[in-house]
Amino acid sequence: MLCIGDVLDREQVAGLRAEIDTLAFVDGRATAGWAARLVKNNEQAEAGTRVDALRKRIASHITDNELFQIAVRPKALTPLLISRYWQGNQYGAHVDDALMQGMRTDISFTLFLSEPDSYDGGELVIETNAGEQPFKLSAGSMILYPSSTLHRVAPVERGSRLAAVGWARSYVRSPEQREILFDLETVRRDMFEREGKSNAFDLLSKCSSNLLRAWADD
Repeated sequence: MLCIGDVLDREQVAGLRAEIDTLAFVDGRATAGWAARLVKNNEQAEAGTRVDALRKRIASHITDNELFQIAVRPKALTPLLISRYWQGNQYGAHVDDALMQGMRTDISFTLFLSEPDSYDGGELVIETNAGEQPFKLSAGSMILYPSSTLHRVAPVERGSRLAAVGWARSYVRSPEQREILFDLETVRRDMFEREGKSNAFDLLSKCSSNLLRAWADD
């Protein structure tokens, strides 16, 4: 799991929210699997030309984010869903479908579009070996997590929760391998900032590139 701040700045969030406020919304159960449909209670922006353009614009902000690139190694993204939760809405425990529109889902992500103090409840709760972990990030921030995890959205008790959610297929299927590559890239960039190009940097770059070459599924 990884939280990424400032995927969108305040001005971008405000502009997107103004556009989203003019969209038509439908029952979110239409895009849920047969089991998840039983526990999903929210709204989603109705598909159409305007929504498609908006989803693509949001997706471009996400894929342009450098931290997203090195953490996910994205090969493809599903079309995003723009979801809205009102007071009393929630999404019970579920695991995301392994295949969506013919694409394997490796990483799920939620881009928060509502400020956390504008609504009560509505946390994204992810089950881990250490227990449940709730997340409620500032507007414009995003969380990434393996699509294989059980997770839920807690009931909204006040206000409304707006978010863009999506799924990515990675060039690197294994989350453990993605984590190793992410750590190596983080160290490599830190070394370059401190020391510039050196023999140690070149060897680390060689190691990182060859691991990616060995693990990538193109």
